[in-house]
Amino acid sequence: MSNEGVDLGRRRFLTVATGVVGGAGAVAAVVPFLASFSPSERAKALGAPVTINIAGVEAGQMVTTAWRGKPVWVVNRTEEMLASLSGDEKRLRDPESAQPQQPDYATNQHRSIKPEYLVMLGVCTHLGCSPKFHPESPAPTIDANWPGGFFCPCHGSKFDLAGRVFQGVPAPLNMVVPPHRYDTETEVVVGEDTQGGAA
Repeated sequence: MSNEGVDLGRRRFLTVATGVVGGAGAVAAVVPFLASFSPSERAKALGAPVTINIAGVEAGQMVTTAWRGKPVWVVNRTEEMLASLSGDEKRLRDPESAQPQQPDYATNQHRSIKPEYLVMLGVCTHLGCSPKFHPESPAPTIDANWPGGFFCPCHGSKFDLAGRVFQGVPAPLNMVVPPHRYDTETEVVVGEDTQGGAA
């Protein structure tokens, strides 16, 4: 059979069109495959670090976000709040933070990298309830002798403004300070330590 009557232009068009369609099909097959390597939104929510912009957090204010399905509190403590951390250490169960409820760089009186900013999981160490923020000092509606801090209404556990637990309450440990670092002066990354390693 002779090829003399074949339109070479049409043959080229069909060859190019077949190549384009085949290439598009290959891309369509590869994209979902590559996407399967990136973590899902659920996986990110369960463990990925979160960045919190603290530029708008005023002195005395607390903001809340979530990391690993738990509330994370950032409190911008005033000078008065920081001063209150020295007054009741004899009434605290673990005033020196000897129990490993915080990274080494937060094992200090204020339990933070920067004294004014407390970064802490908002979870009571008794049964996992979420305490309420009571920054007033004293807090007569709860206890006239309590200088304020965090109060768990579930079973009455009290913590100071560094999350240290008072004696004689059900909570056995200080509240947890998660690994965190400052990316900039106004951004704190929760879930990574000061060397950038993920928790």
